[in-house]
Amino acid sequence: MPTRVLLLRHAEAANPQVFHGAEADVDLSERGRRQAEAIVPVLAREAPQVLVSSGMRRAIQTATPLARTCGLELQIEPKLHERRVGALVGTPTRGHEGVWPDTLRRWLAGDTGFALPGAESFDDIHRRVLPVWQRITTEHAEKTIVIVAHGVVCRVLLLSVLQEYSIGDWHDIHIDNVAINELLQDSGSWRATRLNDLSPEVTNIA
Repeated sequence: MPTRVLLLRHAEAANPQVFHGAEADVDLSERGRRQAEAIVPVLAREAPQVLVSSGMRRAIQTATPLARTCGLELQIEPKLHERRVGALVGTPTRGHEGVWPDTLRRWLAGDTGFALPGAESFDDIHRRVLPVWQRITTEHAEKTIVIVAHGVVCRVLLLSVLQEYSIGDWHDIHIDNVAINELLQDSGSWRATRLNDLSPEVTNIA
């Protein structure tokens, strides 16, 4: 059996219109709690054997209903936390000017080590999360693993482990709340069978 990972971003966080980053350990919104419950039967049909979550509350609260339903131990991986965003904490996520668009432009131009003081670069995140991915998938080889993490973390992982993608494909990788990214490992390489797959059970939630 190939190793299979179902990688997803946590459900909607409280006040999703602002940057939280790793610095703000917020809960899910009420809509997010409904999303976390709605995704349970979808994931349960995949018969997961291992459940891993970031140590942040919004990820744990997303994973807990699945752990309860499937009788799985929830394994916490603190290094899967969201990107440290420094001065962006509490600022609006929308807008065409500002720190984040400038940072992303630098990354797409190849300067993946760039970050303002207090924030993490693409390279910082890569160095932090890829060893966790490798350890989890090695320890649980030939199993179905659900990993609940964060938007930027999921993007960095996908751009790092899928050979057909690179940093230049950032905008082609969409990471919606509780959308499923399914990856299979064949002969040591990872391939995606689903990316940002949003189930009707989730999209119908108001």
